Amino acid sequence: MPTISKQKKDKIAEQILHYLFTISPDNAFGSTISREIARDEEFTKSILQDLESKKLIISINKNKKGKEYIKRMRWRLSKEAHEIYSRAQNNQSQSGILQKYNNIYNNDELE
Repeated sequence: MPTISKQKKDKIAEQILHYLFTISPDNAFGSTISREIARDEEFTKSILQDLESKKLIISINKNKKGKEYIKRMRWRLSKEAHEIYSRAQNNQSQSGILQKYNNIYNNDELE
């Protein structure tokens, strides 16, 4: 299988973030996200886990009744990412949002 460049992965991650921003404050299952951005579920899951490690999104592993999912996860945008995304949407187009968040996150300005 051919490898995907970091630049393309970042673009796909931005598509995921944009989708989660548009449905915010709701959340979505990984399969729904992968179908929305037209990508493989396993590949989407790896991107989602990477975004979670950067604290851009939050995984939800319980249903509304508090019962844990065995094989599924829902995802939502983190509060910090939503605030940054909202500010960026007001200032300019969505391109580069992930880069802006990474710059802020790496400078530890979120804490």
